[in-house]
Amino acid sequence: MALMITDDCINCDVCEPECPNDAIFMGPEIYEIDPHKCTECVGHYKEPQCKQVCPVNCIPFNPEWRETPAQLQAKYEQLQAAQQKT
Repeated sequence: MALMITDDCINCDVCEPECPNDAIFMGPEIYEIDPHKCTECVGHYKEPQCKQVCPVNCIPFNPEWRETPAQLQAKYEQLQAAQQKT
């Protein structure tokens, strides 16, 4: 399942550069995560890097975007393939 950033976000800017898929971006008020790009760092790291660095623990799993480890791996592979084409 993809991750999400809650309203507890303090816009500290530490999560965005840690995302290997460029899934984190500044929204209208707080940072947001694009669920189409979020692989929970599958394919890159053992644990989501944004969760590791967040000082306020505001990055839970998104209950509306459920994915299996196999689906996350497939998404990672698709993102990598698209990146290599550019």
